[in-house]
Amino acid sequence: MIQKYIVDTTLRDGEQAPGVVFFTHEKLEIARKLHEAGIREVEVGTPAMGADECADIRTIAQSGFSFRTIAWSRALKADIDLSASCHTDGINISFPVSGIQLDSIHKSRLWVLSQIKELVAYAAHKFQFVAIGLQDASRADMMFLIDVINAAGSAGAHRIRIADTVGVMNPVGVQSMFTMLSNNFGGTDFEFHPHNDLGMATANALTALMSGASGVSCTVNGLGERAGNAALEELVTAWYYNENGEMLAKPDKLIALCESVARCSMREIDPQKPVVGRNVFRHETGIHVRSLLNDKLAYQPFDEAILGRTAPEIVIGKHSGRTAIAGFFASHGIDLSAGQLGQVSEAILQMAARTKGGISTRGLWNVYHTCFAL
Repeated sequence: MIQKYIVDTTLRDGEQAPGVVFFTHEKLEIARKLHEAGIREVEVGTPAMGADECADIRTIAQSGFSFRTIAWSRALKADIDLSASCHTDGINISFPVSGIQLDSIHKSRLWVLSQIKELVAYAAHKFQFVAIGLQDASRADMMFLIDVINAAGSAGAHRIRIADTVGVMNPVGVQSMFTMLSNNFGGTDFEFHPHNDLGMATANALTALMSGASGVSCTVNGLGERAGNAALEELVTAWYYNENGEMLAKPDKLIALCESVARCSMREIDPQKPVVGRNVFRHETGIHVRSLLNDKLAYQPFDEAILGRTAPEIVIGKHSGRTAIAGFFASHGIDLSAGQLGQVSEAILQMAARTKGGISTRGLWNVYHTCFAL
């Protein structure tokens, strides 16, 4: 049985997001963070983009990182040759397989089948690992898709990537597809490549892994074209939570990895971004805080410590209860009476409503001193 894995494609598909450019030193920084996080395989770039890209790919491939390096290639011998010159461990050769994709480049189904046979054999002389990417497989005719998978297997491809190129799949469809594939092609290494156009990439990625796919290609922070890709950090954490602590990567390294990619891509992490957003372990609502003080899992799906975070942050604001407010002052050596607590709480809630935000530590002390004219 093939061990489950992630292929990170931040340096390839992630950088294809409009306006994103990674300098060489930034690519190396991201690669190092991926290495530290224990990612087993990284798609490091597209050699056909030119000499500078080839130089960057070659640098990463020769830097001694623990992950397998993969170059992405079009279905052209010239691309395969360029990839070989970059000294990556493997190659992913992409073939369009849907009618709309084939029509757009004026190619036929027969062309796909013949090129797979020829190019897999050609690449096998240059790489130890050859993967085939089936572009827009989610919109392909299923019988033709089966023919393509058979052709790839016969040609000796080590892995087949099923790509939801424009992000139209849903978890029910993903489950159906990978159940069928695993039942009909037992032992085949299937990788799923989801996009997030309908907001389901991470859910689809998790479903694929649970339904027979061996691996999923993701990007850090979901960076990518249009609405992006499945987010690596979300999939790692979701898999950990749903598979009894099984690791696809080191969760305590995810925040540093995500912050690195955010800085290099100049795309800030949204405060409510799942897993790594600033607000994920911040709590304000009174009933939540009261329960969290007894058991933090009452309103959290998992212990934030697995991500290397400290204790949850209690935010004092409009929705805060008296327990949280009393707790703040008690932590500073002040035990408020019931009357004092009522007076301070009312003033704090009025201030929060007026300023439309949480109250800073200085603001809390200002309220306290105003209430009691100290």
